[in-house]
Amino acid sequence: MNVLTLSQLQFAATGMFHWIFVPLTLGLSILTAWMETKYVTTGDETWLRMTKFWGKLFLINFALGVVTGITMEFQFGMNWSEYSRYVGDIFGAPLAIEATLAFFLESVFIGVWIFGWNKISKKAHLVSIWLASVATNVSALIILLANAWMQKPVGYVLRNGRAEMNDFLAVLTNPYGWIKFTHTLLSGYALAAFVIMGVSAWHLLRKNETDFFIRSFKLAAVWAFVASIGVAVTGDFHAVEIARTQPTKFAAMEAQWETQRGVGMNLLLLPDVARECNAVEQLCIPNAISFLAFHDANAEIKGLKDFPAELRPAVTPTFLSFRLMVGLGTFMIIASLLGIILSRRSNFADQRVFLSVMVFAIPAPYLAEQFGWLVAELGRQPWIVYGVLKTADAVSKSISTTQVALSLLGFTVLYGLLGAIDIFLLVKYAKKGPDTDLSTIINVQGRG
Repeated sequence: MNVLTLSQLQFAATGMFHWIFVPLTLGLSILTAWMETKYVTTGDETWLRMTKFWGKLFLINFALGVVTGITMEFQFGMNWSEYSRYVGDIFGAPLAIEATLAFFLESVFIGVWIFGWNKISKKAHLVSIWLASVATNVSALIILLANAWMQKPVGYVLRNGRAEMNDFLAVLTNPYGWIKFTHTLLSGYALAAFVIMGVSAWHLLRKNETDFFIRSFKLAAVWAFVASIGVAVTGDFHAVEIARTQPTKFAAMEAQWETQRGVGMNLLLLPDVARECNAVEQLCIPNAISFLAFHDANAEIKGLKDFPAELRPAVTPTFLSFRLMVGLGTFMIIASLLGIILSRRSNFADQRVFLSVMVFAIPAPYLAEQFGWLVAELGRQPWIVYGVLKTADAVSKSISTTQVALSLLGFTVLYGLLGAIDIFLLVKYAKKGPDTDLSTIINVQGRG
């Protein structure tokens, strides 16, 4: 393999590993803040125990997310120096804002939240977790706006052999980025809720702290259902934006080879086969792709054959990743709705089949998110900045194959160890359950 391929593999490996932690951080930060809000407003000590228990898992996950995110930024200078030279004037601005504003705020207020128990009033303590949560979500917004510029470049001019920003407001208000942010944020909320449901189900199967974990499950089921529906709705908006701005990606997502109007969706179509949507011969939804793309059942969809072969993304992985993402998302909607219904029953703790399914469903949102990012990044190829700069022209020219191969090996080993430690700690404290002695933290009530 050459430097380009190895650099792509390295960034994909570090990026996908980093994204294991980000969505859980996004979701658990808000859910933990909500639980503490319920404690402060009601005085119910169960909400305090829930805040401490789920907040501990949030902190473990947050630490790994920070470490793995920092290394990705260094790769822009090492593996992708030509990219940094060409678009650094634009791409560097949101990264700098994220580091100096959002990351600074979340780090400071998470520190206040960790060490502020019994030292500041409970209202001030509550404010600290909400500020940390908001900063965490703002951090995601800024990074996703930067990524959105790579997907749909706006607010720039080509001058002196590089891209230069001429409209910062256009970069900040890029509709592609705001749709992507909303879609990603809601998926993080759904993922965190599924983790809470899965851990709660594990304890309920063992009759541990039944009241505590039924309450946790009920809360998470509602969050998961609402967020999963939101993911589906924003995903529809995102598909429209992709069809309009990245026609090659959309064609690859649907394995659409011929340019046609009123295109139906073949549910069993293989990605390398071009054939008409025939409801008799295969599972087919007439006009579905045209409607999905433009909300017009008779809209024209440009096929892959209308684009030069060298400008087409890899069809098979994009096509399969899209369908797996949608399939897992559909499962999440159904599972969370069942969770809402069944958790209202008095015998919920005895629903062993459903609870077992929810334990094994914990990986579902993780896989859905990874497949979603594969669609986003593989579907953009061969462009690193769509229509502006090709990936092959963005890689560093001064590094060798050996250097990248060794660094890829090093990252794989290091991240493997970090991942094992993270999983060990999360499983350890999730299985341990909530603290039963509140004497060390209950004094915060006296500092209202």
